[in-house]
Amino acid sequence: MPMWKYVIAWAPMVVIAVANAAVREWWYAKRVTELRAHQISTASALVLLGAYIWVIIRLWPPESPKEALAVGLMWLVLTVAFEFLFGHYGARHSWSRLLHDYNILAGRVWALVLLWVAIAPYVFLRLQRQ
Repeated sequence: MPMWKYVIAWAPMVVIAVANAAVREWWYAKRVTELRAHQISTASALVLLGAYIWVIIRLWPPESPKEALAVGLMWLVLTVAFEFLFGHYGARHSWSRLLHDYNILAGRVWALVLLWVAIAPYVFLRLQRQ
């Protein structure tokens, strides 16, 4: 499977993440603490991105577990690059604000989304082949 298809398949993940953040801000961010909103949003991102990745792996299954891991790694790099480059240069957030969501000890669980994006293609390929 050409990797360019997976690059294109990554773009809707940005839309899913932005929509998830919009729902957080519109619906429940005013009703719970900022940390709780972050955690809820992370959980919903895991589910939404998981469903999307399941479909992509079903439609375009990687040829091997190794390729599935390569797809996940590529998506991880694209996601982190987008988050930091757009977050800093587009949204004008400080580097410290961007790094804030990576502080697991403070209850910031965004790194779980990155881990999931990285391993989900492999996990779903294995599940779909069973």
